[in-house]
Amino acid sequence: MKSNLISKSETTEVLSKIAEQWKIERPKIKNLKIYELEEGQIIIGESLTAIKIGENYLPFLSDTQTLSMFPSVIVDMGAVKFMCNGANVMRPGIRSFGVFEKGQIVCIQEESQKKSLAVGRTLVSSDEMKQMDKGIVIENLHYISDKYWEAKKSIKD
Repeated sequence: MKSNLISKSETTEVLSKIAEQWKIERPKIKNLKIYELEEGQIIIGESLTAIKIGENYLPFLSDTQTLSMFPSVIVDMGAVKFMCNGANVMRPGIRSFGVFEKGQIVCIQEESQKKSLAVGRTLVSSDEMKQMDKGIVIENLHYISDKYWEAKKSIKD
């Protein structure tokens, strides 16, 4: 896995894109290190770990501080093994959820320990989800044991 410390101007550009996509204030980080994977990148800074897939930036699952800034969706224990294999989130498996808009990044957690299982993009708003009984409601983009999770294990911060 190839890595490089990017320049301050490149860091500013990446952080601006992250802030824009995540709808948050731009983090104040001086340097980012980028780890190149076959598909995508792992981005690590002082208080931030993210992944880039195509043009999308996602919070990394082990970065609990960053994940806490996103709305959460709680799934029942029956959904856990499917989530950890990359399955999208179906409406019947959801126990509770916060407020979000269609297309927003959300953190998916299991109901007993509230541990983060996945990061996804909503396909419907929270208001629409309240009216639904079935169907796919969240696209699973990053989950425990995926290639990004496994690649991060080999990175020494």
